[in-house]
Amino acid sequence: MAKEKTLNDLFLETMKDVYYAEKQGSRMMPKMAKAAKNPELRQAFERHREESEGQVERLEQVFEMLGKPARGKPCESMQGLVEEMKEVMDDFGQSSAADAGLIASAQAIEHYEIARYGTLKTWAAQLGMDDAAKLLDETLQEEKRTDEILSRIAEGAANEDAGQGELSDDDDDAEDESGGPAKEKPKGKSKAK
Repeated sequence: MAKEKTLNDLFLETMKDVYYAEKQGSRMMPKMAKAAKNPELRQAFERHREESEGQVERLEQVFEMLGKPARGKPCESMQGLVEEMKEVMDDFGQSSAADAGLIASAQAIEHYEIARYGTLKTWAAQLGMDDAAKLLDETLQEEKRTDEILSRIAEGAANEDAGQGELSDDDDDAEDESGGPAKEKPKGKSKAK
């Protein structure tokens, strides 16, 4: 009979997941910084890359506390968020909406990491790993600050710079609510008053 999995097992598996996610995020940061048009956004990405290196080191410390090697496992959620970021960079990279798209994609990653670190911190405390909980909380607070900085940049300039031009007809891969192809919308002016 297989041994029943415990919260300790779940904690370790989630640590592997977030370790992979941090490594992936760190690899994307230079590309995001290079793609950013707004200097403040570029600087925020560069600063968060440095923070991410410290976050990886803290994760490695927690692995050491567990007596386990620091090893990631592929995280489909992060892979999807990274692919989404790449699409935004490809589709909007030269447009006025590029920074707004970069911020939206970066915040999706930050929100994922905030959720993971919050969970890991809680579990560490429940498991009596107070030192690990402190390290995870330090990273959680950094992720929250980064999210706040991105929001401020978006609200301050990036979204405004994106403009409100006409929608393009470039939604060939759009789907309706049922998952099927979106139906053509009638062309012409709306009669909204």
